Amino acid sequence: MKFGTKAIHAGVHPDPTTGAIMTPIYQTSTYVQRSPGDHKGFEYSRTHNPTRTQLQDALAALDNGQHGLAFASGMAATDCVVKLLQPGDEVISTNDLYGGSYRIFTKVYEPLGIKFHFVPMHDMEAVRAKVNERTKMIWVETPTNPLLNVIDIAAAAAVAKEAGALLVVDNTFSTPYLQTPLALGADIVVYSLTKYMAGHSDTVMGALVYNDDQLHERLSFYQNACGGTPGPQDCFLVLRGLKTLHIRMQRHCENGRKIAEYLKAHPKVGKVYWPGFADHPNHEVAARQMNDFGGMISFVLEGDRKEDAIAVLEKFQLFSLAESLGGVESLSGHPATMTHASIPAEARKAAGLSDSLIRLSVGIEDVEDLIEDLKQAIG
Repeated sequence: MKFGTKAIHAGVHPDPTTGAIMTPIYQTSTYVQRSPGDHKGFEYSRTHNPTRTQLQDALAALDNGQHGLAFASGMAATDCVVKLLQPGDEVISTNDLYGGSYRIFTKVYEPLGIKFHFVPMHDMEAVRAKVNERTKMIWVETPTNPLLNVIDIAAAAAVAKEAGALLVVDNTFSTPYLQTPLALGADIVVYSLTKYMAGHSDTVMGALVYNDDQLHERLSFYQNACGGTPGPQDCFLVLRGLKTLHIRMQRHCENGRKIAEYLKAHPKVGKVYWPGFADHPNHEVAARQMNDFGGMISFVLEGDRKEDAIAVLEKFQLFSLAESLGGVESLSGHPATMTHASIPAEARKAAGLSDSLIRLSVGIEDVEDLIEDLKQAIG
């Protein structure tokens, strides 16, 4: 199936009881058994729930994976992956990553004996330089949050294979509409489904997709044992969101291109970060491994002053100032004080994240209205 057909049909089927075309919300905690151990595949909803099962099957299908697991948040999914490690293990991570990922790595797992190296991954030699016999995982975000740095997934997979390490790719910004990391050599794909996959700013959820059966045995055990599972109502909302993922992502990309071009030509804008520009770092990699360049854009005003950025953010009318991204509505944010506040200032600046950087999640509104909003806010 082509992607659009798959988004609507793959992994789901009509309800066997009623024929309902939409997966029902199985709002139940437990299931009646005919005799001890004699049941219909469901015993307790932390372990399995029919609504969640169909969502997990749909997620796996979209990424061309064998297994999918859904979690109560993207951070719960991340937590499950890091549980694969033992004290003394080491992880190499991109240095420009979501603040929540940085926080759980450094504040939760480093004290438990896992070591993290944060390096710029546009050059794989910087990654190779950190590889040693204790390296068990390489963690990639691409495009990164919020500087939209592009990392070569296939090259990272080669380094991970040489090291005998797992390659984990956070694909939240791209979704499987733009790139499928498993096809490029990744072992595990991580999502905050809250963002583009659900797409309507009305639910919080995360997911993992992968192929390996042994990984599935371990990860599904952690999912059940630790209990970070989503409820059926949220699973239903994500299933509904997936059915329009392809047409939403197409519009996000179309609008993103026009907004990026407008900002780049604006005399009061100093720098624009968007992978679709030929002069964007690793643009050629993005052009090779992505189907389009997405609707996430970051920019810095001329003069690079934090107070000017705050003034613009306060003037926006359509680009609502809010955490998160990937919804149908356009959002704006100030990473230094919002999504990336948990990263120390010196680490942010070392990664190139200015205190005046503005991040835009370009929605699917009429782009002419969005450009007018930018015009009145920037001046």
